[in-house]
Amino acid sequence: MGIFKKLSWFFKKQKRRYLIGIIFLLLTALTNLIIPRTIGQFADWVNQKQLTQMHVLVALTILLAAGLGQYLFRYGWRNQIWGGAADLEKKLRSQLFWHYLNMDEMFFKRHRIGDLMALSTNDISAVQNVAGVGILTLADSVITGGMTIVAMILFVDWKLTVVAILPLPLLAVMAYFLGKKLHDRFSQSQAAFSQLSNKTQESMTGIKVIKTFGQESEDIADFNRLVDRTISLNRKVNLIDAMFDPLTGFIIGLTFVITILSGSHLVINHVITIGQLISFVGYINALIWPMFAIGRLFNVLERGNASYDRIQNILQEKSLITESKQGLTELNRGELHFKVQSFTYPDGEQPVLKNVHFELTPGKTLGIVGRVGAGKSTIIKLILRRFDDYQGLITIDGHDIHDYSLDTLLSNIGYVPQNSFLFSTSVKNNIRFSDYSSNDALVRQAAQEGVIDEDIQHLSQGYQTLVGERGISLSGGQKQRVSIARALLSSPKILILDDSTSAVDAKTEVEINQNMQRFSNAQQSRIIITQRLRSVMKADEILVLEAGQVIQRGTHQQLLQTPGWYQQMWQRQQMNY
Repeated sequence: MGIFKKLSWFFKKQKRRYLIGIIFLLLTALTNLIIPRTIGQFADWVNQKQLTQMHVLVALTILLAAGLGQYLFRYGWRNQIWGGAADLEKKLRSQLFWHYLNMDEMFFKRHRIGDLMALSTNDISAVQNVAGVGILTLADSVITGGMTIVAMILFVDWKLTVVAILPLPLLAVMAYFLGKKLHDRFSQSQAAFSQLSNKTQESMTGIKVIKTFGQESEDIADFNRLVDRTISLNRKVNLIDAMFDPLTGFIIGLTFVITILSGSHLVINHVITIGQLISFVGYINALIWPMFAIGRLFNVLERGNASYDRIQNILQEKSLITESKQGLTELNRGELHFKVQSFTYPDGEQPVLKNVHFELTPGKTLGIVGRVGAGKSTIIKLILRRFDDYQGLITIDGHDIHDYSLDTLLSNIGYVPQNSFLFSTSVKNNIRFSDYSSNDALVRQAAQEGVIDEDIQHLSQGYQTLVGERGISLSGGQKQRVSIARALLSSPKILILDDSTSAVDAKTEVEINQNMQRFSNAQQSRIIITQRLRSVMKADEILVLEAGQVIQRGTHQQLLQTPGWYQQMWQRQQMNY
């Protein structure tokens, strides 16, 4: 029952809805008791040869009214209780999704996407069942079961009632112990399902690589091993689950046997009438669902408890990125000062940045080059506040970047990452993602600046063409240019290109750079990270990084005249053109 305590915050908010639902349950139980009582009375009239036309009319009227009442009252409790469960599902889904969106980068390194998806589907459904089936079962067991037993005592015989319901406590005890076992095994089953979800997603995402290397058989074998493990754990869950119904059925059968034997004895001895025995059997039949419900209740509650714990464990994780409640909401010029003495990733041991400093004034361009893993993208992550735990200071317009609200900071920075991600919607909506208020003319202008407009015009439905999952219908270069157009659309104060033209040919890259010079805001600052030194030829300053440190800095011409990495790399690249 601990899950009800954990969900008390929800039930307090929804108490009116659930109270109305329970009232409808109470009325349903009352009408349900009228039917056996009426049938028993009718049997006595027949047995005692007292049946009249009026008796028939009265009995039929009562039965019809009770049947109609059951229909209406059942609709009432279903609408209220199922509605409450749906509200809980909505709240948890929204809460989880909002939590995911506000978590830091390390959160998604700790948790695989399949695990997070399993929480958003299976686990939330299990918790929803507590607020729906669980509440219904508990209330119905208490109300219907309790009222039925009271009716059996008042209208038939208390001794017969006591004898008939003797097996009930055994059911509750057995269900409790089976429920505890079910909790542990269900948790293991859910974990296995998460691993299976991860594998499925990974294989679908990497299907081209799998086919390219002809690894279909090996991938299927890995998948089947996870399927077998998941099925094996599910069987263990089902093994316990399968014990509930036979146990309940046995107790129900035992109750009927006791009822018939004891009731017949009382009829023979004229303690009760045949009609009362018929009514009693009807009451026993009305107890079947509450008895089943007791067994099912522990099942639902234990599953919900395990799932709720998993959800709360995720929700209790705190983001490493915190935001000031009174953050600045206006960023005017975009003058960036970067001075970081040291930065180490939370899961790392060695610093990845050491004594890196530079200034970027409005309208200027900074180029950052260096070997793979030199720390170029890490600089950008700190500017974007992906990580905050560094030694140093980063300011924009004289204010620490932590003083700005995240929304203000990020809305003034246009960022094009190394791996361009597109949503499975139209080309137009992918470009408009940075500014949904933009009209078609602005979208097309951004596409022209990103040198993708002509390609879009040749697509089957132009700007309305769906790009498929992760932009699968577009080439790598096209995806990068759509991403560039998306960043340009919002006219950011600072534009960051993180090796964002690696899949674009040299001619197109030159055209993109020329367009940005021609069309963009003259006060826009740019940071260009690249492996192609041609991309930073016109930069006002170029930083050369090696192992997290700046080993060279200057203009293109200055660095060409200085022996070192930049000069050597330029000469190598010139040989390849």
